[in-house]
Amino acid sequence: MEVMEAIKGRRAVRRFQDRDIPLGDMRKILEAGIWAPSGSNVQPWEFVVVMERDNVRKVKLLSPGLFGNPAALVVLCVNRKLAEKGGKLGEESALMDVSMAAQNMMLMAYSLGIGSCPVLSFNKAALRELLNIPGHVEPVLILIFGYPKVWPKPPRRKPLREVAHVEEYGRPFE
Repeated sequence: MEVMEAIKGRRAVRRFQDRDIPLGDMRKILEAGIWAPSGSNVQPWEFVVVMERDNVRKVKLLSPGLFGNPAALVVLCVNRKLAEKGGKLGEESALMDVSMAAQNMMLMAYSLGIGSCPVLSFNKAALRELLNIPGHVEPVLILIFGYPKVWPKPPRRKPLREVAHVEEYGRPFE
């Protein structure tokens, strides 16, 4: 699959088939995450993988933004102790680093025929307790995964000339 095909084809999927994700495919998704760029190569991410259906259901109860019944989910976290090793810049870039890991994971999932959706609405304290996440590791995002019932249609995108500027703001990239 070409990179642009994956970028344009990936969608937020919230309706899933009742089908498990093979462990090997989950490993590929996680591997894609660890190959994301990170400031000063600090790699401040930690991934908590939840694949048992009962545990997925428990996380769903703590996450009002989590719709559907995903086969698996990954809680993406910032390890603050690692982020601090990068100095002030490392602390500031940690969320971007984890976000790039998330994008890699969603693109890999798409290439495997697996849908995904990022979820930001969840109870951090309850999630920490449920998954035994230590205090220096901060949950920042949940990615849900599963085989889609249907792939959503692509949303409209603004034309490049509306968002890209050449040499200075206000000169559209044509």
